[in-house]
Amino acid sequence: MTACSTIAKTPVGRLTLVAGGKGLRAILWQNDDPGRVKIGPVTEDDHHPVLVETRRQLDEYFAGRRTRFDLALDFIGTDFQKRVWAALLTIPYGETRTYAEIAAALGRPSAARAVGAANGRNPISIVAPCHRVIGTGGALTGFAGGLGAKRFLLDLEGAGAVSVQRVLPL
Repeated sequence: MTACSTIAKTPVGRLTLVAGGKGLRAILWQNDDPGRVKIGPVTEDDHHPVLVETRRQLDEYFAGRRTRFDLALDFIGTDFQKRVWAALLTIPYGETRTYAEIAAALGRPSAARAVGAANGRNPISIVAPCHRVIGTGGALTGFAGGLGAKRFLLDLEGAGAVSVQRVLPL
């Protein structure tokens, strides 16, 4: 099935929302690397129900009225990537985790770099909150939307002082 897409204008730029057969497949950044997320053929559809609902929930999130998304997700990736992305969904609004903490929670304590690589390929940014993953010691690390967008999202959620805030295990 061909995926459908639409554009959402947000405080962090224009995002391309992509729906697949089972739900939201991707949220792509304005200057996203085209090879970062594989989504296949896409047709534009501003009225696709999944995309309309995603845009509505993103608007609420950016307005400070939503702390949790309620959308069907259609992740495409390896089993390990899907496990990492599922772990992202458990990080509460306003909190952060390190790559090492996620690796440990997955039972793979030496896989922090692999977690980082999977996090970097997260196709559903913001909803699967990869922005809540930070380096050891609270350092902001790579983010497909750029570190400015990552800082904006953490500040929006009240987790902006990540170097001071102590993270809790998953």
